[in-house]
Amino acid sequence: MPVRTLPRRSLFPPASLANADGVVAFGGRPDVATLKDAYSHGIFPWPHDNVPLLWFCPDPRFVLVPSEAHISRSLRKRMGRGDFAIRADTAFAAVIDGCARRPRPGQDGTWITDAMRQGYTALHAEGLAHSIEAWQDEKLVGGLYGVSLGGVFFGESMYAEVPDASKVAFATLLGQLVRWEFALVDCQSRTEHLERFGAVEWPRPRFLAALKKALRRPTRLGPWTLDAV
Repeated sequence: MPVRTLPRRSLFPPASLANADGVVAFGGRPDVATLKDAYSHGIFPWPHDNVPLLWFCPDPRFVLVPSEAHISRSLRKRMGRGDFAIRADTAFAAVIDGCARRPRPGQDGTWITDAMRQGYTALHAEGLAHSIEAWQDEKLVGGLYGVSLGGVFFGESMYAEVPDASKVAFATLLGQLVRWEFALVDCQSRTEHLERFGAVEWPRPRFLAALKKALRRPTRLGPWTLDAV
């Protein structure tokens, strides 16, 4: 299947037409309009060196249902100790910067390019991208960010400067999403870290069908405020 070039602000081809590597299209920029269109069709950007921007919808898709998430006993104890103050949408740019600085084994640099940073920051200004932050002694020590549309949170990246900071932030987010009755957390591709939380692989058709249903729900615009628990 040939991969189609994506002109700026164009509509994407159907995600079901992705090639064997999960690539749906290439080109364009990760601006607000293109990102919203992409996520609403189960597609996300993933920059690679020396090629135009690639847009993916992999098969299988790694998915976590918030109400079925597993929080380990040790992590529950860590959360109960109150070592971190978990906040939402108070330091979005700093969280993206922290994720961009995170070293990746076997890779140089980061996929969070300046264009990606600008695109997600603009989405945040529209209330569609969110940061969940772990603070310790009023210092940001970890967190995660992602995009929210309808009843879906699309996770993008997380980082931690002290042990368990991002895990506590993510577990806190999952509890909040359960209370808000979110249907899905899109984890994109499999990682052992998210598998421990209960994320599983779904065939692409199942994911796209669930996404379509979940997007019928109203979008909860930011800035978000987490419930006190």
